[in-house]
Amino acid sequence: MTQFLHTKAIRAIPTSREKSKTEKMNNVRSISNEHQKDSKFINRELSWIEFNKRVLQQACDPTLPLLERIKFLAITSSNLDEFMMVRVGSLKLQNDQNPHLQDPSSRNVEQQLHEVTTACKEFVDAQTHLFTSILESSLIDSGIRRLSLPEILVSIPEGVEQKLNELEAVISPQHLDESKNFPLLLGLTLHLIVRLRRKANADSEAENSDEQRFDFAVIPLRNLGRIISVPVETGHAYVLLEDMLKSQLHRFFPGREIVECKTFRITRNADIELREDSAADLMVGMEELLESRRVSRVIRVEHDDDCSDCMLDFLKENLQVNEEDLYASRGPLDLTYLFSLHALRGFDQLRDTPWLPQINPEIDPTQSMFANIAKGDLLLVHPYESFDPVVRLIEEAAADEQVLAIKQVLYRTSKKSPIIAALKRAAQNGKYVSVIVELKARFDEERNIEWAREMEHSGVQVIYGIKGLKTHAKVCIIVRRETDGIMRYMHFGTGNYNEVTANLYSDISLLTCKEDLGAEATSFFNAITGGSQLKHLQLMAASPDSLRNRLLKLIEQEKSRCVQGQKGEIIAKLNALVDPEIIEALYRASQAGVNVQLNIRGICCLRPGVPGLSDNITVVSIVDRFLEHARVLYFGHGGSPEVFISSADWMPRNLDRRIELLVPITDPECLEKITGILRCYFQDETNTWIMDENGSYLRSNRDQTGFRAQKGLFESAKQIANAAKGNHRGQFLPHFPKVSH
Repeated sequence: MTQFLHTKAIRAIPTSREKSKTEKMNNVRSISNEHQKDSKFINRELSWIEFNKRVLQQACDPTLPLLERIKFLAITSSNLDEFMMVRVGSLKLQNDQNPHLQDPSSRNVEQQLHEVTTACKEFVDAQTHLFTSILESSLIDSGIRRLSLPEILVSIPEGVEQKLNELEAVISPQHLDESKNFPLLLGLTLHLIVRLRRKANADSEAENSDEQRFDFAVIPLRNLGRIISVPVETGHAYVLLEDMLKSQLHRFFPGREIVECKTFRITRNADIELREDSAADLMVGMEELLESRRVSRVIRVEHDDDCSDCMLDFLKENLQVNEEDLYASRGPLDLTYLFSLHALRGFDQLRDTPWLPQINPEIDPTQSMFANIAKGDLLLVHPYESFDPVVRLIEEAAADEQVLAIKQVLYRTSKKSPIIAALKRAAQNGKYVSVIVELKARFDEERNIEWAREMEHSGVQVIYGIKGLKTHAKVCIIVRRETDGIMRYMHFGTGNYNEVTANLYSDISLLTCKEDLGAEATSFFNAITGGSQLKHLQLMAASPDSLRNRLLKLIEQEKSRCVQGQKGEIIAKLNALVDPEIIEALYRASQAGVNVQLNIRGICCLRPGVPGLSDNITVVSIVDRFLEHARVLYFGHGGSPEVFISSADWMPRNLDRRIELLVPITDPECLEKITGILRCYFQDETNTWIMDENGSYLRSNRDQTGFRAQKGLFESAKQIANAAKGNHRGQFLPHFPKVSH
């Protein structure tokens, strides 16, 4: 295995801050470091922020095409929104209930909230500085220009005037009457808050306070389109909706003196769980949960940084937030609008050259998917290899007269899912179709409710998830009558049944008709739908029943080999490593001499490289074009490796509160392929970040000509597809760098 080159820290993104604020940040860092030294665990929230910083560094990378940098900046904004809604929302609830409760890193809730809030505000400063001081200048140089407020006021083109007339007809400002309750504002929606001079009342006594001298009004900017294009001769010019309206407020408040107008955006707590023990109807309960999120507690208020104290006091009082919940921004709020810029037509030179998914040459397009799978197991590596065969399998099953039944778990799907359409056709064609639709899939509840109802109307047997658990396993079982009897064809995956994200996320699919896996998969599915006890699985493992114990046993076996003088090796590729029991087991394995290599995309609470604790553990993270999403586990097993794919990360929620699957890769050629892919992730010289014992990440010494894992996997898939002749089984053979000694 090639050793990593020496590393260096990435320079911090410069931001302008007052001295007191800088000192405060330094104090927080000191507190953070003390906690890390005293504990064997990294705080999960701070670890997540470190992950989002790695994504932000992609936006800082001048070697990337400009619109790709813009896209990464938009991703960081979207990531932060969800983090605030879920994780910070959860901390707020915990702080109300038990502020002294400690996490594994020895921080109580109050300390976590303080450190997380400070880190998030610093992050927002970095985002804003990057966009306003660096990326916008590059956009202008490339012909993409955001018009400023003074530029809007100079002259309004005819097309923009037409848009203004439309907005004037649609928008309804809402006066904020002191005698009435503050209106319900939607989370993650931009609003304008307007301060108006109160008209003098001759009959009243002299009014002195700011609150008495001003009226306030709010303008929601929902469903109006954030970007307004401005006609220009070359390039692309646009104005943001809020800036346009700020310049034309007189249209909405005729005869009133406008003192101040600012943009703000609220975030509500989304960490609201359904009490299934009190929900008589899960569907109705989920709809009530969605409604409760609309009115939940405000946990963040983003606002223009030049808001007056009068305006901020008004917002704090009426939204019932504290000073720590206010997030000032020197640039546009909600940078997710930058996704729209990434999609602009006519600027292909500012984007990555597309890497189109390749067709796996082991799949003969002239034969059915059943015939292809019957020849041998198929391992697909997305998005380098197309997800189409998975969709095709289910579509063929819907029409095949020999197919008797389809059983599938759906956690997340696309808006216009061909898989949902195929399942509906299958039921209409008289097949026995059973689908577990996880209604509790966070932020996809509404779509899943809609899909569940549609499938029910088509005759599909729909199970709305399992009480007290989330069903997160990725499995599809197709039962087919053949000459020799019943045959089960299966798909196991690490990602969702979503053909859109399959082009954006790095995942693994296993297509097989092995009898022993089929028997266990059927037992697993029927136990879930029938509410019965899951029989002991020999090949696979499932949570919450056996997955944790299987993982601990596999880790312990590698440790025992080392104790006996043999070689022990563990390689794991995951999205998150949080579970304390698993981490403790890895520490024990390291202390026994097991070589543990971890590729963790996001949160990692394990501290690598600590003398006497984790000397033999390394943790790396790759952030590149595609979102690394596959979970792949390798255990040396004395030279006869055991390799698995899984739907589960190593987190308490996955191991204890979700239904997940661990599936072995047993076909020799599939085993060779996935092992090579797994190892290549530890050879990357371009986009690797190496974690230190305190939870910080250093970027490996970048070599633009060096090996890049994602590019290597794509080129390998492309070469195999281009060179394919007949039905030979191609192998992934990425070009690795030379071994450094």
